[in-house]
Amino acid sequence: MAEMTDQEFVESVVKAIVDNPGAVSTKRSVDEMGVLVELSVDPEDMGKIIGKEGRTAKAIRTLLRVFGAKNNARINLKIVEPEGSERPPRRESTREIETVTNTEEKPETKEEEKEEKKQKAEDVDDVPTDVLA
Repeated sequence: MAEMTDQEFVESVVKAIVDNPGAVSTKRSVDEMGVLVELSVDPEDMGKIIGKEGRTAKAIRTLLRVFGAKNNARINLKIVEPEGSERPPRRESTREIETVTNTEEKPETKEEEKEEKKQKAEDVDDVPTDVLA
C-alpha cells in the first residue's frame, strides 16, 4: 500500500464527513512555518466541517498534527471561507456586557462609602426604619 500524503489524508477524512464530497478540494503549500493545507468545501458543508464550537475542525487539526509527527512535519489546516458567505454577527460575551454595564464609580474613601450607603438606604421606602439603622 502506497503512503498517503497529508493532502490526500485531509481529503479522505473530510469527504467522509460532508454531504457533497465532490466539492471538497485542497491546496498544499510549504513555507517557513511548515506545511499549510487549505481546505475548500461546499458552503452548505461548512457547518459539518467546523462542528459545534469548532470541535470537528479541532479534531481534524489534531489528526493532522499526529500525521505530521509521524512524518516529521508540521502541518496546519486552513478552512477557506466560501466566496460570498455571510457570517452571523458575533454575540457579545457576558464579560464585555458586564464591563459596559458596570461603570458606576466606586467611592474613594470610607466616608464616601458610608454616605453612599446612607443615600441608598434613604431611597428605599418600603423597608422598616429599624432595619436601616
